[in-house]
Amino acid sequence: MTLTRLSAETLAARLAAKEVSSVEVTQAHLDRIAAVDGDIHAFLHISTSALATAADVDARRLDGERLSPLAGVPIAIKDVLCTIDMPSTAGSRILEGWVPPYDATVVRKLRAAHLVPLGKTNMDEFAMGSSTEHSAYGPTHNPWDLERIPGGSGGGSAAAVAAFESPLALGSDTGGPIRQPAAVTGSVGVKPTYGGVSRYGAIALASSLDQVGPVTRSVVDAAMLHDVIGGHDPRDSTSLRDPWPSFTDAARAGRDSRSLAGVRVGVVKELNGDGFQAGVRSRFAESLEIMAAAGAEIVEVSAPNFEYAIAAYYLILPAEASSNLAKFDSVRFGMRVNPVGGGTVEEVMAATREAGFGDEVKRRIILGTYALSAGYYDAYYGSAQKVRTLIQRDFDAAFEKVDVLVSPAAPTTAFKLGEKLNDPLAMYLNDITTIPANLAGVPGMGLPMGLAPEDGLPTGLQVMAPARQDARLYSFGGAFEALLEDKWGHTLLSQAPSLEPTEMNAARGGAV
Repeated sequence: MTLTRLSAETLAARLAAKEVSSVEVTQAHLDRIAAVDGDIHAFLHISTSALATAADVDARRLDGERLSPLAGVPIAIKDVLCTIDMPSTAGSRILEGWVPPYDATVVRKLRAAHLVPLGKTNMDEFAMGSSTEHSAYGPTHNPWDLERIPGGSGGGSAAAVAAFESPLALGSDTGGPIRQPAAVTGSVGVKPTYGGVSRYGAIALASSLDQVGPVTRSVVDAAMLHDVIGGHDPRDSTSLRDPWPSFTDAARAGRDSRSLAGVRVGVVKELNGDGFQAGVRSRFAESLEIMAAAGAEIVEVSAPNFEYAIAAYYLILPAEASSNLAKFDSVRFGMRVNPVGGGTVEEVMAATREAGFGDEVKRRIILGTYALSAGYYDAYYGSAQKVRTLIQRDFDAAFEKVDVLVSPAAPTTAFKLGEKLNDPLAMYLNDITTIPANLAGVPGMGLPMGLAPEDGLPTGLQVMAPARQDARLYSFGGAFEALLEDKWGHTLLSQAPSLEPTEMNAARGGAV
């Protein structure tokens, strides 16, 4: 098996045993990116120092330095995270070419653990979208079908992992942009408990909802990356001070046991209704059968206020976004457009935002500003926050009855590029199952549950646990993933198209 097809866990073991060098592993992934990313467009920027970083790791290892478990393993970084040595644009023209003067805390932790950053991945502008079609730099394509979306806003990270361009990636999740792309690309994505991973240096969309997390090809890989990036950060005022257990140990214990005996699994009645694709529903039903056969008790639970989650979310998020994006004023950093003949500060600001922001960003800023305006604050934003409290209470009530909650991670498989681009409401409904976890701050995981029979595309299972119980996600996810692989005799991504450049060009109608 080629190096690019190996899991991060396996690569880490081979690196530690000195069976392969980090330079070899990194070069293999850079070659893979060069071969296929012209068709995938997962990356916006490739690091010019990746091989030097890898060589430094190899030298440290030869000198006998004690290194972290993932030292020397390559990783891709969503472009919403600040990097001192690469542009950080958040998928927007208004930040085109901007190189931050500091690293995000999670990036700093990656460097301290001696992972090798490969580059920055594509995303919907300022993380506003569910398909990565709202990037100012063009859409990312799903490796399973190049005419389909890879999810969003972090479709670049998910596509890079699914296309074997990187074994690991970082994403951010505001209403599902880690879990929903995982569902439609056959990868694994985790939204940690709010505050469990630092947001310092993550370009903010909605500060009370955003959370950075891992994007990988297995549950154990996600756990290993989570162990690196998690923990308290004094630079982030919302960062939790909890002592976290080893998520890697939890994931491996679940994988090794392959048992769900005694686990009470809650099926959320409101997250599997009208609008869900038949193939997604059938795979979800099969997943419940596998859980039951492994000893889990399946319990239907009702969370009646989840019905209002999307409405509340699309008032809270735009309101916070309109405040966070006010900093892009053409004065301090980023793009500046000077009107012909000059102009006042306000005129320069207006011209800059008109040229620098895309349609979806403008739409949400206008909506958020209206919701926060005098006379409407209580009616809209205030009411949405009350609904948020009711959703949190629904979670509390459900977790008194069950250990984890499950639902499909996305209502459909990947839809075609352009299919919903001009219908914002239809696009927003893609996050119907994932939004509640962000509103409540609880952790959620998206992982594969098989291919939909009608189109042969990946479907995803979402698992949610109580706040601060991320380890429960990993133990459950590790067991379920192993049970599925035992049933299939393979991993889901082993069934993905081979993604050779000639085949990819043919799939898009190009010359072979």
